Amino acid sequence: MPDALVGLISDTHGHLRTAVFDALAGVERVIHAGDVEDPDHLTDLEAIAPVTAVSGNVDRHSVRAVVPEEAVVDVAGLRVAVIHGHQVHPDYRLLLARFPDARVIVHGHTHVPRCDSVGNVLIVNPGAAGRAQKGYPPSVAILEVTDGVPTVRHVDLESPGG
Repeated sequence: MPDALVGLISDTHGHLRTAVFDALAGVERVIHAGDVEDPDHLTDLEAIAPVTAVSGNVDRHSVRAVVPEEAVVDVAGLRVAVIHGHQVHPDYRLLLARFPDARVIVHGHTHVPRCDSVGNVLIVNPGAAGRAQKGYPPSVAILEVTDGVPTVRHVDLESPGG
């Protein structure tokens, strides 16, 4: 049994598809890594679980007024940092210096789903959850922490069950 399940989402760009609610059902927290565009979507995500969100480079005042540019949260004793990522694009390893105490760093911006292990830190991009981008289907990710070890799996929002 995991100690924590967290839904990771980014780059909804004003398009919150219903598949997100099924894909993230059962998580205890939702982390949105920016480019929300519609602040009402953060309220909609609260129907799943409490939301921690940051603003992205295309977010206007309506989003920036309600969320910070970066955040750090505790997930089952691990520090999880959240930032959109345009601040360090294209060198995402700069996030390691920006968040030296983080065990997991969640970002968006590129719309490319990935999870890279750098030392003992996971750098995660859940992909773009809004519309298909750059040849990748819309996706989210699930962060699972079990016995202090984080793992990530991506969920394709266009596949059956996704």
